[in-house]
Amino acid sequence: MSTKSRLSKKIGAIAESATLKVDAKAKALQAEGRPVISYAAGEPDFATPAHIVDAARAALDDPKNFRYTAAAGLPALKQAIADKTQRDSGWAIDPSQVVVTNGGKQAVYQAFQVLLDPGDEVIVPSPYWTTYPESIQLADGVAVEVFAGADQGYKVTVDQLEAARTERTKVLLFVSPSNPTGAVYSPEETRAIGEWAEKHGLWVVADEIYQNLVYDGVRAVSIVEVVPALQDRTILVNGVAKTYAMTGWRLGWMVGPTDIIKGAANLQSHLCSNVNNIAQIAAAAALTGSQEPVEQMRLAFDRRRKLIVDELNQVPGFHCPTPEGAFYAYVDVTGALGREIRGVTPTTSLELADLILSEAEVAAVPGEAFGPSGYLRFSYALGDEPLVEGIRRVRALLSE
Repeated sequence: MSTKSRLSKKIGAIAESATLKVDAKAKALQAEGRPVISYAAGEPDFATPAHIVDAARAALDDPKNFRYTAAAGLPALKQAIADKTQRDSGWAIDPSQVVVTNGGKQAVYQAFQVLLDPGDEVIVPSPYWTTYPESIQLADGVAVEVFAGADQGYKVTVDQLEAARTERTKVLLFVSPSNPTGAVYSPEETRAIGEWAEKHGLWVVADEIYQNLVYDGVRAVSIVEVVPALQDRTILVNGVAKTYAMTGWRLGWMVGPTDIIKGAANLQSHLCSNVNNIAQIAAAAALTGSQEPVEQMRLAFDRRRKLIVDELNQVPGFHCPTPEGAFYAYVDVTGALGREIRGVTPTTSLELADLILSEAEVAAVPGEAFGPSGYLRFSYALGDEPLVEGIRRVRALLSE
């Protein structure tokens, strides 16, 4: 019998999403009746705002929404995305420069598919969202990681990027605010990185899905706003999942130069055709309707952010910089490694995460999912009471 894998080499090489894996494990334990508190998933605990749901409900009464529509998206939604891009990213685009996708993940996947040829390198600042390297690999590209730790506020420098650049470098991935760290690059830092990319003729894929979830008066400035010369060499990816509590609606988009977007639309026409029309109509309502529910959610996240950082910094061996965006706290846990806890001596953040889950019934995602070991990601997109209870369980465990 043949010993060849039944899977293609490309698919066999893909790692399961680490964040979803940890969340699934936590939910399985909860289903068994264990009081597990999970900080694993990057998913708001709020309901989708009512006016968005109402728009979707009304759309169900129109039979035209049950038919195929253009692969690149409904005209009304593409216009709303164009307006948002000008408003929040400082880039005046035509709706023809938009492709609506099944969530932000598909936008990321398609961005690398349309840009990369085999062997092309993408500079990926680390810590990074777990899906980026896999999407690059699926496009036959090579992810080149550039790490910035807590001492740098999890933000890479131009000098680090230049040291990683080679003749094969084609794309810079730029993410601000960051998942998993919540770090936000300042306008000056963003401009310096953008000017470096423009100087070397690089493409930029900028993931801006958290751009409206920022705190302390910070603004997540788009790289194409501070360096307009990059607009012909940049793809922006975004979506409604995080800002509008619409993770399950699966609605994202990509914005870029016309020829690139046409290529992405051609790919999507074969990959999945159009995105669900009801979700598209809901997303248009999200972008064009009242933003008051969004502000209320942002204020709740801000309160939780302050709370979780204060609690985490009271855990022995933990150091948590204050994030300025998104809804994650990224903790340097190196000070908690290498000592015995209940008969176990964790030496990596993966081992520590397993110990915390089994002994404190708290789920966090280890740094190995996002780059180097030595870190844990805690999402604070959960209620105030479980947020505090979970961290106090961890503190009690690590105080033994």
